[in-house]
Amino acid sequence: MHYAIIAAGEGSRLAQEGVAKPKPLVELSGEPMIMRLMNIFQRCNAESISVIINDFMPEVRQYLESISLDMPLNVVVKSTPSSMHSFWELSKVMKPGKFCLTTVDTIFREEDFARYVAAFEADDKHDGLWAVTPFIEDEKPLYVDVDRRMNIKAFCDQAFDGAKYVSGGVYAMTDKAFPVLNECIDKGISRMRNFQRALIEAGMKLKAFSIDKIIDVDHASDIEVAQNFINEK
Repeated sequence: MHYAIIAAGEGSRLAQEGVAKPKPLVELSGEPMIMRLMNIFQRCNAESISVIINDFMPEVRQYLESISLDMPLNVVVKSTPSSMHSFWELSKVMKPGKFCLTTVDTIFREEDFARYVAAFEADDKHDGLWAVTPFIEDEKPLYVDVDRRMNIKAFCDQAFDGAKYVSGGVYAMTDKAFPVLNECIDKGISRMRNFQRALIEAGMKLKAFSIDKIIDVDHASDIEVAQNFINEK
């Protein structure tokens, strides 16, 4: 399995709230968020890790250049207008095959993530496995409509009757997604949620995998919440 991290955001809300470090280097239990993800990926049999960072936070680039991993680390330095554009830039350096993509501030328990990755590695029927959660704390959640077998039918901006899950910001898929991504870029489509809808429209078979709790670090107050969450027994 290959892995990719989107870490190209500005982190403006954290900065405005007094957090001096760039978001990828914010520590949870003494470990930078970006390194926590990469360590988890390594323990989940990573074949390669690709990361995109913006070009106005040199501390993050210096940090990535200072570390050593047991597999290839591809670092793309580029500021982009959206997470979907960041994914597109990453796709240019990623190897073919199955991969898992996440943003740097998506926080989950390692044991939950390991079960999720193992499920997709064993799945030969679906083109993608989306981590979804019934824990809704996102400011603008993307609701995921599924059937009884957890096959994804639609992605919705608004809650609907029977809505149970929202996207957790963790996406495992095959390289069949790349042509759809390229088409979205060519058409001027933006935002990851619109790319996800395009996958459904293209006929790709996506399934949802429920994880009880996934949180994002968007505000300074979220740092302590995230740290307590990952330390819970």
